[in-house]
Amino acid sequence: MDREEVLRLEAYLKEKLNPGLRLVARKETDDSVEVYLGAEFLAVVYKDTDEGEVSYSVNMTVLAEDLTG
Repeated sequence: MDREEVLRLEAYLKEKLNPGLRLVARKETDDSVEVYLGAEFLAVVYKDTDEGEVSYSVNMTVLAEDLTG
């Protein structure tokens, strides 16, 4: 993803989820970015292009040990 695309996606996620989110480019690949809230890693957003249509998938893993209650 280029910088402009990442910024547009970041603005959308901030508006919909939390204004404190930030997206960080991944060094290994250019088809995804990491999602952080402050210093905490939350998820990875993957870009998918199929037959000219672009979509984004958020992959978030929650460990049972991180759950409280």
